[in-house]
Amino acid sequence: MNFKLSFILDNLGMLGDGAIMTVAVSAVSIFFGLVLGILLTFALVSENRALRLAAQCYLSFFRGTPLLTQLLLAFYVVPPLVGIDAPPLAAAIFAITLNTTAFQAEIYRGGLAIIPPGQFEAARMLGMTTWQARRRIIIPQLLQRVLPALINEITIIVKNSSLISVIAVTELTRVSQQLAAAAFRPVEAYVAAAIGYLIITTCITLVGSAIERRLADRG
Repeated sequence: MNFKLSFILDNLGMLGDGAIMTVAVSAVSIFFGLVLGILLTFALVSENRALRLAAQCYLSFFRGTPLLTQLLLAFYVVPPLVGIDAPPLAAAIFAITLNTTAFQAEIYRGGLAIIPPGQFEAARMLGMTTWQARRRIIIPQLLQRVLPALINEITIIVKNSSLISVIAVTELTRVSQQLAAAAFRPVEAYVAAAIGYLIITTCITLVGSAIERRLADRG
């Protein structure tokens, strides 16, 4: 096998653009998933039985079906049903967001279970509304407690974002496929993609560890 490093170096621009798209799609999806995941968590522990059942059904569907299937549904099935023409990028973000929302909600629910309920009750006694208590007291503690699991979910989403190549989003995997097909250099193209994902996930892990240490130093 004649491995050409020069091929990777010559195509760093395209690979870099693909990596940026991977990071962008993952970041947007994680952000919206964080917001929706917290809301879903409170729905899962709600005293409203109908709301709790709806949240559990959502959780079961998105945790029980493959992300690839969800992507295909978001791209081929949902737009005709609602009467819109969704571009591949929008469909990809939509599907990944809904997927990570379910997994993040489970993470937050586990973190919520170890926060003493007395804190919420004390906040209510001080005159805070339910959402004020959650926003000012519960959610900050919740995010700090689940940070390691959340970092892990972020790395999973980055890796799973490679699946959006099937709906023609030009992210890192899609770029490597195009390079492999155009130049007949699959080894170099896919090695470059693997290195790209490794760099991204390593950076996420290092940043997460730094945040954990900083929070630990603050007590």
